[in-house]
Amino acid sequence: MMDEQRGRAGDGPPRRFALEAGVIAGVVAVDQATKLLVRAEVPIHGSVPVIPDLLNIVHVRNTGAAFGFLNAVDFPYKAAVVALVATAALIGIALYAARMSSHERLARVGLALILGGAVGNLIDRLALGSVVDFVDVVLGGWHFWAFNVADSAITVGVVAMLADMIGLDRHVSSTV
Repeated sequence: MMDEQRGRAGDGPPRRFALEAGVIAGVVAVDQATKLLVRAEVPIHGSVPVIPDLLNIVHVRNTGAAFGFLNAVDFPYKAAVVALVATAALIGIALYAARMSSHERLARVGLALILGGAVGNLIDRLALGSVVDFVDVVLGGWHFWAFNVADSAITVGVVAMLADMIGLDRHVSSTV
């Protein structure tokens, strides 16, 4: 008989990773669906106001890394190099996540969000050579970097990891 935490033979991924697998799959599915909708409905460099002077849906392509880093730089095989670096980071995060204790639930969910976001953006890089960004937040006339569902998942995942590091998910005893 196999360990209950690992699941039965033929059940797919071990139960220990079921929550994380669901989070990753959910992030990738929502990310890819929203990007597909934007590509179909908003012309490249187009903008659709959602909340005037606060939120627009745009269609921009990021050929660089996070926050448009290297977006304006052009060099041979840039898409391949950026995709390769993203793949290496993805593998590193996955290996780290696999070694975490099952008791570190907040950190595991945080890493799953990061992995889901990284996979979503990597799919774009491999299929399109760039990442589709579409959320444009405007505050006081200043536009933040356009972002997408994958970027949001990565950001929330990092916040969850930081919260875990400072112990926000642990119950503190109030006995004196």
